[in-house]
Amino acid sequence: MKDCLVIINSYNEEACKLYSSLELFLEKHKIKAKKFLYFGSKSEFQDYNKDVLNIEKHHYDFAITLGGDGTVLFASRFCAPYGIPVFSINFGQFGFIAGIQVEKWQQDLQLFLEGKSKFMERSLLAVELVRNNQVIFTSTALNDVVVTGNGAARIISLDVTANKNSLGHFKADGVIVATSTGSTAYSAAAGGPIVDPSMDVLILSTICAFSLSNRPLVLPAWSELEIKVLPSRDAQMCITCDGQVAIDVIENDIIKIHKAEKNLTVIGCDSDVFYSALRSKLNWSGGPLA
Repeated sequence: MKDCLVIINSYNEEACKLYSSLELFLEKHKIKAKKFLYFGSKSEFQDYNKDVLNIEKHHYDFAITLGGDGTVLFASRFCAPYGIPVFSINFGQFGFIAGIQVEKWQQDLQLFLEGKSKFMERSLLAVELVRNNQVIFTSTALNDVVVTGNGAARIISLDVTANKNSLGHFKADGVIVATSTGSTAYSAAAGGPIVDPSMDVLILSTICAFSLSNRPLVLPAWSELEIKVLPSRDAQMCITCDGQVAIDVIENDIIKIHKAEKNLTVIGCDSDVFYSALRSKLNWSGGPLA
């Protein structure tokens, strides 16, 4: 019997309702499901949920998410390191990553179980926070790592290097380091380019830079970025990974960002899904509202 992790966005009533039908479908295929209720960024720290996310203990064969792209972002931190593919049923607004439409979930899940599904490998970012020569925090991000002010709006100062090449001192509200997957998220809102997810790159964008010459920079996926936190007037700062995991940073901290060792396998998500989402959700020419 196979084992499946099902992550449900608890804020979405329709996603919660679908779980009963999904559980019956899996039982008919002799697949045992374990349910995890996603309540936002603190979910993984809640005791009653914690055991379900013990991937080494349960040895899940695959995971299913019932939610939007944010639910997939959450799942990626637990599934990618163990090579667990994610079948993402979309209940969200965009669906750039969650590519399975609700009305087709049974058909597409049957194809997946028969080994006939399309899939994409999505790279993640690995981030380390170094303080006084010691690593005090590590995480991964499927979309982006953001270094920004934390609290009152103030400019922060950062020294950024890529592959030991200085990119200069940045004075801005913050910086975003995104994957190609994250190019349609915060990075795009900050003026970064939209990148086909099959391209393995890192995108560096500033947030409201105090300079008209700052422009987004696309770097090869093997790049290693270092961001040193410089003195900033009364500014509190933090790192945020995928908008879900955050930690405060202080002066002289060094943030190291590079491509994570393992990719995330996303089932039912291919270039057709990506470009369809661009047309329909961003109202590009050819979309339903064009």
